[in-house]
Amino acid sequence: MPKKPHKWGFKFFSLCDSTGFSYAFEIYSGAGDNTIPERAPDLGASSNVVVRLSKHIPDFVNHIIYFDNFYTSLGLLAYLRSRGIYALGTVRVNRVPNCKLSSDQTLTAKKTKRGYSEEYVGNVYGIDIFSVLWHDTKTVRLLSTYVGSKRFLSKNTDTQPSKAIRWDKKEKKHHEVDCPYIIKEYNRHMGGVDLMDGLLGRYHIRMKTRKWSNRIFYHLVDVAMVTAYILYHRIHPKERKVELPLFRTEVAESLCMYEIVPENRSVGRPSSSSPRSSPIPAKRAYLPTDKMFLYNLTLQRATAITHAVHGNFSGTKTQEIAISRGKSLELLRPDSNTGKVHTLLTVEIFGIIRSLMSFRLTGGTKDYVVVGSDSGRIVILEYIPAKNIFEKVHQETFGKSGTRRIVPGQYLATDPRGRAVMIGAIEKQKLAYILNRDAQARLTISSPLEAHKSNTLVYHMVGVDVGFDNPIFACLEIDYEEADSDPTGEAAQKTQQTLTFYELDLGLNHVVRKYSEPLEEHANFLVTVPGGDDGPSGVLICSENYLTYKNLGDQHDIRCPIPRRRNDLDDPERGMIFVCSATHKTKSMFFFLAQTEQGDIFKITLETDEDMVTEIKLKYFDTVPVATAMCVLKTGFLFVASEFGNHYLYQIAHLGDDDDELEFSSAMPLEEGDTFFCTKTSEKLGEDTPQLYMLCGRGPRSSLRVLRHGLEVSEMAVSELPGNPNAVWTVKRRSDDEYDAYIIVSFLNATLVLSIGETVEEVTDSGFLGTTPTLSCSALSDDALVQVYPDGIRHICADKRVNEWKAGKKSITGQLHEYKERKRMNSDVVCMALASVPPGEQRSWFLAVGLADSTVRIISLDPSDCLAPRSMQPLPVCAESLCIVEMGCTDRDPDNAAAASTTSTLYLNIGLQNGALLRTVLDPVTGDLTDTRTRYLGSRPVKLFRIRMQQSEAVLAMSSRSWLSYYYQSRFYLTPLSYESLEYASGFSSEQCPEGIVAISTNTLRILALEKLGAVFNQVSFPLEYTPRKFIIHPESNNLIILETEHNAYTEDTKKQRRLQMAEEMKEAAGEEEQELAKEMAEAFLNEDLPENIFSAPKAGHNMWASTLKITDPVQGSTYKLIRLEQNEAAMSLALVKFHGQPEHQWFLIIGVAKDFQLNPRQCTIGFLDTYKVDVMGRELELVHRTLVDEVPMALCSYNGRLLAGVGKMLRLYDLGKKKLLRKCENKHIPNAIVNIQAMGKRIFVSDVQESVFMVRYKRAENQLIIFADDTHPRWITCTSVLDYDTVATADKFGNIGILRLPPNVSDDVEEDPTGHKALWDRGLLNGASQKADTIATFHVGETVTWLQKATLIPGGSESLIYTTLSGTVGVLVPFTSHEDHDFFQHLEMHMRSENPPLCGRDHLSFRCYYFPVKNVIDGDMCEQYNSLEPLKQKSIATDLDRTPAEVSKKLEDIRTRYAF
Repeated sequence: MPKKPHKWGFKFFSLCDSTGFSYAFEIYSGAGDNTIPERAPDLGASSNVVVRLSKHIPDFVNHIIYFDNFYTSLGLLAYLRSRGIYALGTVRVNRVPNCKLSSDQTLTAKKTKRGYSEEYVGNVYGIDIFSVLWHDTKTVRLLSTYVGSKRFLSKNTDTQPSKAIRWDKKEKKHHEVDCPYIIKEYNRHMGGVDLMDGLLGRYHIRMKTRKWSNRIFYHLVDVAMVTAYILYHRIHPKERKVELPLFRTEVAESLCMYEIVPENRSVGRPSSSSPRSSPIPAKRAYLPTDKMFLYNLTLQRATAITHAVHGNFSGTKTQEIAISRGKSLELLRPDSNTGKVHTLLTVEIFGIIRSLMSFRLTGGTKDYVVVGSDSGRIVILEYIPAKNIFEKVHQETFGKSGTRRIVPGQYLATDPRGRAVMIGAIEKQKLAYILNRDAQARLTISSPLEAHKSNTLVYHMVGVDVGFDNPIFACLEIDYEEADSDPTGEAAQKTQQTLTFYELDLGLNHVVRKYSEPLEEHANFLVTVPGGDDGPSGVLICSENYLTYKNLGDQHDIRCPIPRRRNDLDDPERGMIFVCSATHKTKSMFFFLAQTEQGDIFKITLETDEDMVTEIKLKYFDTVPVATAMCVLKTGFLFVASEFGNHYLYQIAHLGDDDDELEFSSAMPLEEGDTFFCTKTSEKLGEDTPQLYMLCGRGPRSSLRVLRHGLEVSEMAVSELPGNPNAVWTVKRRSDDEYDAYIIVSFLNATLVLSIGETVEEVTDSGFLGTTPTLSCSALSDDALVQVYPDGIRHICADKRVNEWKAGKKSITGQLHEYKERKRMNSDVVCMALASVPPGEQRSWFLAVGLADSTVRIISLDPSDCLAPRSMQPLPVCAESLCIVEMGCTDRDPDNAAAASTTSTLYLNIGLQNGALLRTVLDPVTGDLTDTRTRYLGSRPVKLFRIRMQQSEAVLAMSSRSWLSYYYQSRFYLTPLSYESLEYASGFSSEQCPEGIVAISTNTLRILALEKLGAVFNQVSFPLEYTPRKFIIHPESNNLIILETEHNAYTEDTKKQRRLQMAEEMKEAAGEEEQELAKEMAEAFLNEDLPENIFSAPKAGHNMWASTLKITDPVQGSTYKLIRLEQNEAAMSLALVKFHGQPEHQWFLIIGVAKDFQLNPRQCTIGFLDTYKVDVMGRELELVHRTLVDEVPMALCSYNGRLLAGVGKMLRLYDLGKKKLLRKCENKHIPNAIVNIQAMGKRIFVSDVQESVFMVRYKRAENQLIIFADDTHPRWITCTSVLDYDTVATADKFGNIGILRLPPNVSDDVEEDPTGHKALWDRGLLNGASQKADTIATFHVGETVTWLQKATLIPGGSESLIYTTLSGTVGVLVPFTSHEDHDFFQHLEMHMRSENPPLCGRDHLSFRCYYFPVKNVIDGDMCEQYNSLEPLKQKSIATDLDRTPAEVSKKLEDIRTRYAF
């Protein structure tokens, strides 16, 4: 069907009513299928379809059938009317013989106006048929047996034709035109089939199949589902409408609750009296599995950086850094004054960012970001500083979604002149897009130009700088066609990498493969060399042990060995490669910084002679942590996105051109591995957001981090005071001053005034009265100050004139005027608050008053009704303090885009004497109080202070702990300060600290700064020696027992032996005359101490292991006990066990160790279970004995006074013996390898590395470990957590979290299996255990989950499931407690998917269903983006949810604060 949207498929004829309900259908099977029903005339193939379908319609009950011009004919209308069925349909001209209606040519010649109509009534076989013509933009003709231009009534009194509203393009307005009633009748009822098609197309079975019968079956299931959905709403018209996807889910779950009851057949012939089994599906004997609905919350986004690019994204001269953190995109701005990195914007894209590049159009001043992701689309983003958002400029689809080998997105390369971009796949496919501008100077992108090459793998891709010639892209490729067809494998050994240049011809609009050349060494990435007027062009090839320059034309290759460290302990057979690079270019010069895998950075320059490169020069620059990306900024900073650990911002002190560091050149006759250099360090200025693992990092840069909920506080100054103050304030001299002028400190009987400048010092000429305590002080008007003290009010003018008002005086002197009216309150006033004066106003409009009768009253300050009450808020206890602030707004400062928002709200914050904080919305017009929210802060009464953060107002709340309430990146935060308790505070602003806090604590004055707004956790970090693997908490002392194991590493003893050996080799290699020098060099080498956390640890080679076991105090970070294992002993697991028969307080520590452990294939020469006795204080370890095992002990667990050990794929039960652990029993039926064991009660949950979780029961009587249930899905388990006796949470290496629950009918009771052997031979469903666990919840996080634990995050909160990931994400899954909440968030998530699709084009639902369909989990990250939507969208969504935007925001905030932060 060429004119249909779907041109190929199966054709169905359907009979539907106007609601889309399907009554009958038939499948079109070809032109020969023209069956004529009995006693029906042959009306033609199309009309016969209506005849066949209408046989289901009863005759003579006044039904009406509507159809289009494919079916309509005079004979069909007459036949239906003869059966008492009315009909109406559009008709083709050739279907009406001797038609008197005007032809299209006649109407065109007459220039007929819109609204023209004609009508004729004819008689066919004694039946009146109306024929009507109507001309609108086109002409339509209709036939009917019951309606014409006017209604068919017994007495038709209509004299005026009906009207229709139409838009006139020329006059740009709506017009009324005549419209026959038959048209309105047709439009009102026609379209039922289209409605059904629409419902089918939105949500249909997407299962792919090559069998046509399966396709038809799936379609019929969809039709049945839609018909049931329509019928459901017809039966329940008053109930709230259920969305179709939710209806489908409910039906599917209901169907899953049914199964066929098996027949209980007995031996022999059936008895005539025995009842026959019914084939009707019956309900299960047990109740349905209890549902669990979860809500996913991200507490801390990923901190690992996968890509980083820099540019002028905001359009100003300030440079920003765009980074990707796996599935989120961030924009950072380094501060050149402080050396800090500020986060401007963070966007969750609900996809995987595979590549990231920046580019600038020729002649432009702004950089764009181009993103390659798993969405199958290339996306170009523009940063809009005014809105603080990334705006999608272009989105072009080129392939399937998902991270696929042949779908582009893995590599991105941009033309340095901004004219084109190439996106490539790992294999075969490469696409080029031409970038340009349209007439409005907006960015445009062309259709993709293919540069595919089959049987080719791509390793890297860059754009070559060729000036303004045709853009050229260079690719590192390898052609495996010959190797793939060679069964011997010899061709694979000889296959070489090639460097291929692709040219994009802008004139012919196609891509050609211009040049290809094989490479001698295996390369890992390319670096573009500036070209045109800036340099010689070409590329640098970074390969193993060599750096090579190549270019097109007559340029010969220039090669330079990569320098190695002198007397390096690394494996000498191991090559050296560069892992990342950064380019810095100015108008007069350029250079490259390239980093080796040891962290050493080299500065690379090229020597040229008439545009021909003659020499490559390398000079040691510095050593920093190994990075995934580096950016050199024009302000002289180097941003290092570390592969593991903290990210750093370094200031480049000098370029190293004049120092005496050794320089290496391609002109020097050096072989690979023969170049040496010495190392040094540079000072670090600041660091970006660190990793937030409990055990994080790799190698010598790994650490133990103790996380704490709270904002990090920086002390700017701490000063002791002559006494204990009771209050502090800051004031400005003039209202328009940028910084504060004075700090006012009030004591019991005096006031101290400090002047703020380069230093803070005491002054006496400020005008403040210093011989009395101060109750309050503030700025007044534009340039005056006011001091309130016990005896009166002091008014300090700008010229230092002082006017005083003494308490008790009737007359007023000076410039202050007292308002004469008085307002008596019902109770004593305990606190008051005024809002800031709005811009352009002279006063605040409201006063908030807290009374002793546990109420807060809002009083008007409007001169027309001053002191009139506006509203009242009852409180559970008396208020301690009040504060009115305006949140959610900013001054649109381009340097402060992170705080940008679109709306502002006036809030009244109420601190209660019971330690609770109430926040309620204050209407700025009426003064009404609405939307009250409560949060418990601490045990002391809450004091509130207004300060400024991110150019907007914030509230500092002080109880037993200090809290900050602020608005940041379209979200409200209430976060504690990770600092000691404070007593009084005020905002502080100076040149050194633009936004700070001045506070008092006992007898000290403190100036504090908060730099990491938006962060949830604060941390304390303690360094570790090797990569941490596992840790356990000693129950009595809370000390940590940490297991550290490093692959490819030496132990300390082995390092000393290697150093001594290399020192002896130095002496032996020297001649007789050089013995003295060689001895000095050997001595210096032995005494050399390079800290490994800076210069990295030596690489020992594969299958070389080093391990330590230590006991650490997590508060102080001190180490009580350190045990070093021998070389090649890899510690893999640990467990604390209390064995039967031992003293009650005695704990034993079991360590699983593998000797000569090989990762692939997984094997070892021998394994050990080391048993240590732990002392009562949890600080000392005593080795009891070592037990030999034959495979790798990957998992250990305490179980009812014994030890469960996963040794390879065997599950064993051990008890304590005198000389070794005694093996009691084992189970050999775990398929691959045991990686985790959890136990609760008598049940054991055993995790296989590849086959999910097995439920095991130990039967003491038979001394057997029996698998009684398992999972139906394979899962590559990384961690598990037991939630209850029947439920376990699992996480796999692909980023999925699943909740498994045993159905109620599953039993591990011995009575069910009296022989004890049934589970060994009964392999029922899916060749596994006879009983299966149900998957009750599934969710794709998008990052490998490393830790799961059920815990309570906040005091008094509910339990939730916490998870952390390999990228540093900390998240939580919280259970819904009511169906109402689940229903609300489910609908909110659906609206957010449609109203706010992910930025990089990935479908949100598809992403969360990456490997398993998402089940019973609502994505809170998607729901929380509601607060960042435009107000109109927020209102639209809230209206659909039958709520207000404030109510939706409150629900989002409540579910977060109920379980987390």
